Amino acid sequence: MRSTKTIHVISAHAEGEVGDVIVGGVLPPPGDTVWEQSRWIARDGTLRNFMLNEPRGGVFRHVNLLVPPKHPEAQAAWIIMEPEDTPPMSGSNSICVATVLLDGGLVPMEEPVTHMVLEAPGGLVRVRADCRDGKAQRIHVRNVPSFAAELDRSLEVEGIGTLSVDTAYGGDSFVVVDAARMGFSLTEAEAHDIATLGVRITNAANAQIGFDHPENPDWRHISFCLFAGPLVEGADGLETGAAVAIQPGKVDRSPTGTALSARMALLRARGVMGVGDRLTARSVIGSTFTGTILEDTTVEGRPAIVPEISGRGWITGIHQHMLDPSDPWPEGYRLSDTWGAR
Repeated sequence: MRSTKTIHVISAHAEGEVGDVIVGGVLPPPGDTVWEQSRWIARDGTLRNFMLNEPRGGVFRHVNLLVPPKHPEAQAAWIIMEPEDTPPMSGSNSICVATVLLDGGLVPMEEPVTHMVLEAPGGLVRVRADCRDGKAQRIHVRNVPSFAAELDRSLEVEGIGTLSVDTAYGGDSFVVVDAARMGFSLTEAEAHDIATLGVRITNAANAQIGFDHPENPDWRHISFCLFAGPLVEGADGLETGAAVAIQPGKVDRSPTGTALSARMALLRARGVMGVGDRLTARSVIGSTFTGTILEDTTVEGRPAIVPEISGRGWITGIHQHMLDPSDPWPEGYRLSDTWGAR
C-alpha cells in the first residue's frame, strides 16, 4: 500500500454523535495558544478537508485533534473540527475525547473516579469520569462560562414569518426557538425538516441579529439553531427535548452539551433555574445529557453561569486514514445531496 500520509484515529461517539479522535500522524499546528492553533487549522483547511470530506468523512462526522496542552494545569488539549466550523468548545466532542483518553490508555484511569483537566480552544474544562472495570462509564464536564445574549428578539424568516427567538453561548453560539411553536415534537421522523429549517433560521439570525463574545472577538457568528422542547418536572429536576440543527444541514444525534449549557444560561437569566438545579435534555434518538448550574459568574461584566454537563461515550473502532499519491481527490469532495446547496 502506498501512502503519503497516515493518520491514526480512535473513533468514538457520545450519546450517538460521532466524535473521532486523531491520536497520531499529525504534528501540532503553529500557534502560541490552542485557540490560535485552531484558527490555523480553520484557515489552512487541509486536515479538515482530508478528515471531514468524503470519501473518508461525511456530514455526520466530527473529528478532534489531540495536541500538547499550553496551560500548565491541563493534561491534554484538543482542536474540534465540525462540518462547517472549528469551534471553541463542544460537549459531545469533549465526552468523546475524555472517553478515548481513558479507555484508550492515554491518561491513567483511576477507579471509581478519574479527574482530568483538558484544554479546549475556548478554555479549560475540568472532567470527572465515573470509571469501573477499565471503562469510563460517564463523563462529567465542567464547561466554559455560558451566558444569555438576546432574549425575545424578533426574527424574520422567509416563508415562515416573524419568530420570537433567544440567542445564547454555551461554549458555542445558538439561536433558540420553541420547538412546539414550530410544530415539532422532536422525534426521529422530523430530523430532515428540523435540519433544513434550522439552517434557514441560523442564517437569518446571523443576518439580522449576529453574535459577539465579549472575550473572544474572533467568534462573531451564530453556529447552530436549538429547537427547545417544553420543560417538565422529573424525578431529578427539569427535563426537556432538544434538537440542534448543524450547518450545512444535519441534526445532532446527541442532546448537544453546548446547547444544554446555553439553555441553562437562558433559564437562569429568566429566573427559572438557580444554582444547583439540574436539566436533562433528550435528543431525537432518545439519548440524554444532564446539566447542572454549578455557580454564577460573569463574562466581562455580563451575567453568566458555570455549567456542568454529563453523558456517556463509547469507542467504536481504530482506523488509519491514508492518502495514495495517485488519488485525484487528495482533500476529498462534498456533494449537495448530503452537504446541502453551497
